[in-house]
Amino acid sequence: MTVLTVATAPYPDQRPGTSGLRKRVQVFQTRPHYLHNFIQSVFSSIDLRDRQGSTVVLGGDGRYFNRTAIEVIVQMAAANGVGRVIIGHYGILSTPALSCVIRKYKAIGGIILTASHNPGGPEGYFGMKFNVANGGPAKEAITNKIFQISRTIEEFAICPGLRVDLMTVGKQSFDLENKFKPFKVEIVDSVESYANLLRNIFDFASLKELLFGDNHIKIRVDCMHGVAGPYVKRILCEELGCPANSVINCIPLEDFGGQPPNPTYAADLAEDMRSGQWDFGAAFDGDGDRNMILGKSGFFVSPSDSVAVIADNIFCIPYFQQTGVRGFARSMPTSAALDRVAKATKIELYETPTGWKFFGNLMDAGCLSLCGEESFGTGGDHIREKDGLWAVLAWLSILAARRQSVEDILKDHWLKYGRNYYTRYDYENVDIDTACEMMEDLEMLITDKSFVRQRFAVEDKIFQVEKADNFEYTDPVDSTISRNQGLRIIFSDGSRIIYRLSGTSSEGATVRIYIDSYERHNVFQDTQVMLSPLATIALKISQLHQRTGRTGPSVIT
Repeated sequence: MTVLTVATAPYPDQRPGTSGLRKRVQVFQTRPHYLHNFIQSVFSSIDLRDRQGSTVVLGGDGRYFNRTAIEVIVQMAAANGVGRVIIGHYGILSTPALSCVIRKYKAIGGIILTASHNPGGPEGYFGMKFNVANGGPAKEAITNKIFQISRTIEEFAICPGLRVDLMTVGKQSFDLENKFKPFKVEIVDSVESYANLLRNIFDFASLKELLFGDNHIKIRVDCMHGVAGPYVKRILCEELGCPANSVINCIPLEDFGGQPPNPTYAADLAEDMRSGQWDFGAAFDGDGDRNMILGKSGFFVSPSDSVAVIADNIFCIPYFQQTGVRGFARSMPTSAALDRVAKATKIELYETPTGWKFFGNLMDAGCLSLCGEESFGTGGDHIREKDGLWAVLAWLSILAARRQSVEDILKDHWLKYGRNYYTRYDYENVDIDTACEMMEDLEMLITDKSFVRQRFAVEDKIFQVEKADNFEYTDPVDSTISRNQGLRIIFSDGSRIIYRLSGTSSEGATVRIYIDSYERHNVFQDTQVMLSPLATIALKISQLHQRTGRTGPSVIT
């Protein structure tokens, strides 16, 4: 088969964010070689000696344009000296499963085709993310290199005649001109490697008794027509005995059934749970790495509380009985609920910037076992990505051991440790220039020396500023410094207000305000009522409504 070198011209907007490159589908379809440029930049970022004969893993969440992209990426991998590409059956691989497969086959890396929780379909979004040999997202030095290459690219290599059969599990071989060894493609069962990993982490016999035994609980799982469907059906239904009607929206669709594959919008699940007939509920996003946990009658478990509860009950999971616990970690905007467990158990706690790559570095160094982010991400050191189904099985393991309801487990946790009331306000699609100017002015305000010790009074509460900064992280493993990770205002009672511009929004800017306030005894109140004074202060300090013209957030979680 012929290998061609094709002339191209660079684009200025191919900087990968924390979750890769995400754009409207039309961008990939209408801009000449837009996909090719980015993929060539990824391959060119890998040293030629490492690339020659290497293995790359490829798969995605099944959204529109996935199969088109897979064909191009395989053709370009062959032309760039890659020796083997491993692809999930039908092109399907969840983000956790892709991380697992990279590690299992000792691949040089993998390309995930997903735009996560953003809408799919011809009018929706498409995205690509490069994961490295540890199975986790590429570090900033690598994504910066990819971006720099994309800005000056003049040509790409491709083998346009190469066609791959995604429908048949097995090996395919292709002879290329001027290549001594054939190029190989291996189509693998999308679920099996990942399922086998989970079998070695959890007690499947105990979980089957919980879900299928004489006194079994009833669960409801919404896969939102994303990639998690095949994994949930195989593991929860076929292996652990859940009735088929326990799982809804489990067939991956190119447009996710017309709704964003975001657990926040799992309306079908929320309605089902409110009926009171289900004991446990869960939802996943498009690529299966995020999760939402609900108890009976729709009792909501915040992601920050979820990771704290798992930490407090971590030895309900057999894997951690064998490995021990090396450390806990959370992203800076996540509530400090996990900190309370770490302090009580005398386990090291790391506070990192947003982005799973920071957790991965700690895991590779043997410093970290469990971590979480407030954006519905939870995971362990079994892979280097957040893992939605792992989090669900962790919760089910706790239910199997404690034989309490979700609500009772969480309320017991609050009584034991106190409660971090927590919320996040998202202001989506804000004009980028307006958002950046507001954040610059806000940073100048809060980092002025006179801001510390200022007092803010709302109703009968007074909050005094103890510390204010732009969060900076020095990685304890390699001493790399990550600056400008979010504006923090920390009050004398430990309450926090955090402002960030999202790094993963698909268009415009998303301004996020996070509010975290700790109560030791008054733990059963409404979150929004308890945080109302701090929310008022957050808006007053930032002047966000006046600066953006918004009257309220797009989403509250």
